[in-house]
Amino acid sequence: MVAGQNKPVVTGAAPEGANDPQSAAHAVRDMFTSIAPRYDLLNHVLSFNIDHLWWNRAARTFGHILQRPNAQILDLCCGTGDMTFALERRAAKSATLTGVDFSHAMLQRASAKSAGIPVHWIEADALHLPFPSGRFDLVSTAFGFRNLADYDAGLREIVRVLRPAGECGILDFGEPGGMIGKLYRVYFKHVLPKIGTMISGVKGPYAYLPASVERFPPPKEMLDRMRQGGFSDVSWTPYTFGIAGLYRGKK
Repeated sequence: MVAGQNKPVVTGAAPEGANDPQSAAHAVRDMFTSIAPRYDLLNHVLSFNIDHLWWNRAARTFGHILQRPNAQILDLCCGTGDMTFALERRAAKSATLTGVDFSHAMLQRASAKSAGIPVHWIEADALHLPFPSGRFDLVSTAFGFRNLADYDAGLREIVRVLRPAGECGILDFGEPGGMIGKLYRVYFKHVLPKIGTMISGVKGPYAYLPASVERFPPPKEMLDRMRQGGFSDVSWTPYTFGIAGLYRGKK
């Protein structure tokens, strides 16, 4: 147990039926492949379109890097590319943007949305990236890090591909407190899964979503993990009462 917390220390995502990191990774890939056709619609409907605000706010945070000449930017677990596009809109023309995801179906949709937009899409595992060490000025990930089979291994891999003094931004869900937190948990655990299942026609992913957020390390533990993984100047900024938040760290 982590001091002051009620959650046990966890390694990473654990979809139902998964009993090791390999089976967890396969289960997550299968889930996202199954909902890829309606993924964007569901994101916007289920978040009441606030997801756009979160992506853009996170991208603005890294404007000082995005505007550097020839900046190298990596968006991990990029899904259908919305965070990648938010970064691209603020990047210098000479910047190079790369989006990585291990779901082929998600990358197909990202590629279809990116006609005329200079982004490189690569199908790869975030825990075993096909890049040399010290390549990127910024590594971001939005609502995907939580789904990694091994959080600490994911942090180490991000540190590996960052250049010295490079920065990382992890945007993901949280669990707000107080009355807002109570209302949010009712929606998130009971209403959202039903709407998601109805629209997508697939039950598993939207039952997994609230469970994955509940399992994800709370901010204090996540910041400790980032420090242990090799980051300095770590911080967490809550978005929308803590429903989401941005973790930052520097190599």
